[in-house]
Amino acid sequence: MRWSRTLQTVDVHCAGEIGRVVTGGVLNVPGATMAEKLRHLNEVDDSLRRFLCSEPRSAPAGSFCLLVPACDPAADVGFIVLQPDQAHAMSGSNAMCAVTAILETGMMPMSEPETVVTLDTAAGLVTARATCKNGKVTRVSLDMPPSFVARMAGKIETQEWGTITYDLCFGGVFYALVDVEQIGLTITPENARELAMRGVALRNLIAEIEPAPHPITPALNGLAYVMFRSEEPDGALRTCTTLRPGRADRSPCGTGSNSNMAVRYANGRVRPGDVVVSRSIIGGEFTTEFLEETQVGPYPATRNRVSGQCWIYSMTQIGLDPTDPFPTGFTLSDTWGG
Repeated sequence: MRWSRTLQTVDVHCAGEIGRVVTGGVLNVPGATMAEKLRHLNEVDDSLRRFLCSEPRSAPAGSFCLLVPACDPAADVGFIVLQPDQAHAMSGSNAMCAVTAILETGMMPMSEPETVVTLDTAAGLVTARATCKNGKVTRVSLDMPPSFVARMAGKIETQEWGTITYDLCFGGVFYALVDVEQIGLTITPENARELAMRGVALRNLIAEIEPAPHPITPALNGLAYVMFRSEEPDGALRTCTTLRPGRADRSPCGTGSNSNMAVRYANGRVRPGDVVVSRSIIGGEFTTEFLEETQVGPYPATRNRVSGQCWIYSMTQIGLDPTDPFPTGFTLSDTWGG
């Protein structure tokens, strides 16, 4: 056997959402800051993302967590999320997967009852507090990038569903948050396919009219996802983030939960100290604690702590034979949608 490229991953899931953490085979990515590294992966050379995220080495469900040397000396490690559509600055579930892998495999020493890991991301420093017991990470709490509402109650006309109202928010990436009843569905497992396809279609329509500029970091510009939401009888949020090319997030979604708190703050429904539960399409839960008020450029913002749990389920070695006819992979619409 001869390979021209070899990578190792620790494969983790966070409340069902897969995050495969690259622990070997990538030394670094060009760029003096994490924002520059993100831009390089999206605009200069996306071959690593395509190699990992496409068939035959992967599938639509799940992400790869890229660990690189931190640019900020205050951080322990740099963190970027690779997904089928592009590289992203931040993801709560994937950050929890990365921290779990880092500590449970001994990449950093684990201290009980709590170990702090600081991630350097293009959206800013993310402090992770891992609750640890008997060598296991039992919970990861992330001090998220500040979240803010860039546009409240934006509207778009659609042929399929008429006028759709959305909140454009930043929680690490940009979201359009949409009350799910507007598209005639509920957030339940049997509706996952329809939710995914409608969410991606809506995202593409909204992205045409919403450039979603970040007021400080241009590398964060652009609408990433549509998240559908509804409110449960117990006050929890039922959520479904929809990801290109067409799938539903299995987790409650950390950056989306971060964004939802900003909406509640803008509506006067929460104040520092309040906690909101986010519940996924398959029933997993994150908690989001509103820590303090802040400001991002012209926008009032919130600082929040999002918490959940992850489980390692495998370790994988991925290689590329130099004669492989698919060195950057491929996608087909039978599995990957449009």
